[in-house]
Amino acid sequence: MSETKIEAMRANLPGRRLAIVSGTLALGGMAFWPAEVSARWEEEISHAEEAIHQEPVFKASRKRVYEALTDTKQFDKITQLSEEMRAGKSFGPKVTEISREVGGTFTLFGGHIVGRHLELAPNERIVQAWRVVDWEPGKFSIARFELMEQGAGTKIVFDHTGFPKGSAEHLAAGWKAHYWDSLERFLG
Repeated sequence: MSETKIEAMRANLPGRRLAIVSGTLALGGMAFWPAEVSARWEEEISHAEEAIHQEPVFKASRKRVYEALTDTKQFDKITQLSEEMRAGKSFGPKVTEISREVGGTFTLFGGHIVGRHLELAPNERIVQAWRVVDWEPGKFSIARFELMEQGAGTKIVFDHTGFPKGSAEHLAAGWKAHYWDSLERFLG
């Protein structure tokens, strides 16, 4: 059917008929969609990406948890409470620095972790482009902290994606040891 005929049909149809005819034409056109194009799309989509999902709960308000994760001085104290630091080890020579602005950068754990804030919704959500400094240059993952009320406390619904394949187990253990366990100690 020519484009002119289709346009003429659309002009003469009321709303519901237009939707039905347009949908039918669209579905009909898909019957002629080359199978090879569909197969190429499947090859381009990864179904094996690793991801981390954790839900730690803290006996503190969302405001208190948010501040601890986004304030330089508070997060530096959290770093000092990690098992490695308490055992006398050091992550690196750089000081903790956390911008309080969307787009601002952060440097954590002696410079071992760096990144940029993509979204800061006070007391609700933190989304970061997050990386370990020894990853391939330009490789950033996404760390998302969603702060949810849990009774008198706060549950962080945490998702981490886009990191190098094969590092999920190490990163998941690191989140628990260096963030959640230390944050729990810090919050008391």
